[in-house]
Amino acid sequence: MTQLVDLRSDTVTKPTAAMRAAMASAEVGDDVYAEDPTVNALERKVAAMFGHEAALFAPTGSMANQIALQLVVPPAQELLCDANAHVVTYEIGAAAAIGGISSRTWPFAGGLIDVDQVTAMIRPDGYHAVPTRALAVEQTHNMAGGVVIGLDTLRSLREVADTAGIAMHCDGARIWHAHIADGVPLATYGALFDTLSVCLSKGLGAPVGSLVVGSAEKIAKARWIRKRMGGGMRQAGILAAAGVHALDNHLERLVEDHVRARRLAEALAAYGVVDPDRVRTNLVILDLAKTALDAPTLAARAREQGVLVSALGPRTGRLITHLDIDDAALDRAIEVVTGLL
Repeated sequence: MTQLVDLRSDTVTKPTAAMRAAMASAEVGDDVYAEDPTVNALERKVAAMFGHEAALFAPTGSMANQIALQLVVPPAQELLCDANAHVVTYEIGAAAAIGGISSRTWPFAGGLIDVDQVTAMIRPDGYHAVPTRALAVEQTHNMAGGVVIGLDTLRSLREVADTAGIAMHCDGARIWHAHIADGVPLATYGALFDTLSVCLSKGLGAPVGSLVVGSAEKIAKARWIRKRMGGGMRQAGILAAAGVHALDNHLERLVEDHVRARRLAEALAAYGVVDPDRVRTNLVILDLAKTALDAPTLAARAREQGVLVSALGPRTGRLITHLDIDDAALDRAIEVVTGLL
């Protein structure tokens, strides 16, 4: 049987042989006691990359995000983010259910942020009003097709936050792609945020794991929150070793995923489903509104031919290039999807 070409997500990658070897040879200890040397090394490494004092290894990106939000927004107080932000749309209401966090959203505009609009939404402490305590930004933005939020916009938001006396969180699940696409140092991004969550299993090819990044004081508190949420792992160095290997070996190669995503978008552009100029990282969002196929039908028919496509909505599809997609796999995907369109 022909091997499946899986473009549903960059989370579907398998550990490479070298990564498996690093995992197998990892030195381990009990991380709940902060005694796993490989976890500690990963945390120091990631904190340094973003210019922060500390980091905390968590099993999932959603947990990392929710830990970070609890660090900057007390219960019954407010988070502002965009209407399609992962932290309030794809984490099953965790901010409210676990953190007791109230949230409001500004209109989603394809990754563009109207800083003046955000500024006007911030609520100070006041009679019967829920005060705003933090802004959250997603970098890169999933539902905007992997768009990179510009550095000038982020700096403007930081000024707004500082003026209002509130915090900023970055859902940086794919911030590595922003770094590669725009050449912005990770430490430059890190300096703009009070907390960040960064993912090792999206794009970098690790099988599991994200980190919360922040000050030493915040990360000490984050360790307690992680334990409360059931995220305290024991000999987690086996998993952390995959993350160290990924950061050492798979970061710079992300440019290959960007090139392939752009080639995919250019091949599909003739069918009016995507603008290649908007594809700057590894995500290709398909707008099927003007085609005869809806997204579930496209996904089902592509699967029959060995290509997996994600249906995000009735008329929205998504394809993501990643570590396990080479040129031959991409050629096969182009052949199948263009044939169906």
